[in-house]
Amino acid sequence: MHITVAGAARSGIAAARLAKRLGHTVAVTSLAPPSPTDADELARLGIPLRVGPHTNADFEADLLVLSPGIPPTSPIRQGALHHTIESIGELEFAWRHCNNPVVGITGTNGKTTTTMLTTHILNASGRTAVAVGNVGTPLSDVVDTLTSDTIVVAEVSSYQLDTCTSFAPRVACILNITPDHLAYHGTFEQYVHAKWKICQYQNSTDTVILNVDEPHAAGAASVARGNVVFISAGTQQQGACIRDGQLVIAAGSPHKEEFFMPVKRLGLPGLHNMYNSMAAAVAARAFEVSNDDLRHSLESFSGVEHRLEPVRTLNGIRYVNDSKATNINAAWYALSSYDRPIVWIAGGRGDANDYTALDDVVAQHVRAIVCIGEEGPAIFNHWCTSKRCVQAASLAEAVATATSLAEADDVVLFSPACKSFDMFDNFEHRGEAFKHVVTDME
Repeated sequence: MHITVAGAARSGIAAARLAKRLGHTVAVTSLAPPSPTDADELARLGIPLRVGPHTNADFEADLLVLSPGIPPTSPIRQGALHHTIESIGELEFAWRHCNNPVVGITGTNGKTTTTMLTTHILNASGRTAVAVGNVGTPLSDVVDTLTSDTIVVAEVSSYQLDTCTSFAPRVACILNITPDHLAYHGTFEQYVHAKWKICQYQNSTDTVILNVDEPHAAGAASVARGNVVFISAGTQQQGACIRDGQLVIAAGSPHKEEFFMPVKRLGLPGLHNMYNSMAAAVAARAFEVSNDDLRHSLESFSGVEHRLEPVRTLNGIRYVNDSKATNINAAWYALSSYDRPIVWIAGGRGDANDYTALDDVVAQHVRAIVCIGEEGPAIFNHWCTSKRCVQAASLAEAVATATSLAEADDVVLFSPACKSFDMFDNFEHRGEAFKHVVTDME
């Protein structure tokens, strides 16, 4: 088979490597050049690389494999339609060669934490699990090297789901759906539709975990083909819920309550992490993890990098890196997680951000706001009449300003509510920069 891979970043290079290992004839096309290391690897593997605007040579293929984030309106996807070439994403391509059970986790927020927590629970219980997908390692890089007993836990983005045509994890989970990535999807309805695809190709023996407290997530029940299990911060009869300060899991018929654990013993604080913990627990229970292993794992997990990550405490001020908060909803969760005043550093590249959704939580928890990046002026203008707001030209200046505005026992919270691409390569680069500035403070 002749395969063209579109995009020469991490996922595209992984797809090209997999196609080559499978014996296909493969070429890579990309508007931007790959890193020198990746370019050297493609040359070593004998994989042609075409950099620049797409040409007819890109469509001389039986299959087009897309890197995540290439929008439906792009010339390469429109060209594939014109040439009647099947186009799928890297995740779908790898999935077609996967013989292992898969847990697929999506949501606007919380999916990385839930992916890593689920993987932690499974490994701690004696199973073998590997985290892949949007969390960092493309499925294409590992799919043909997994042992038969390995469980794949995949963090799945809306970009990846948009280009799936058969991806059907044994256990799927939708944590929440709030407006995000609208520049790619066009409308919120299209974004919701992409998220729902995580359960549309399942069968009756599969399971989908839905957050019943999130209407757009719960709405996926209307298209789900597998067994629907709900999680809720309130009380309910099946799935997982919070009742009288306990995380409760009920399963089977007639919905016997089988697992109890005090919420205060969870390793991850905050309401959003209650949902993440419930989802991970229900997903792990699908693989018969014992109650004792489940309790121990939920207690011992300490979180993921760049998500409410404590950096240091200096002169009584706590500095927290939440660079992964790339949208309004993620910032809302972060701002709701502390019982002490917050000096909030926010800003970056917007995505039709509606800051009114944060008005109540800002009024309740925030002492002052330091505004950065392209959205800095919009954030400043939105809150300058109700909160102390200061604009900063750089992240280092923002940290220094936040420190001057904070008092002992305050939290300096870097939770941008925006994308990173105005000033940084990605949210990881942004988070590392914040940690570097804070660590170097005296």
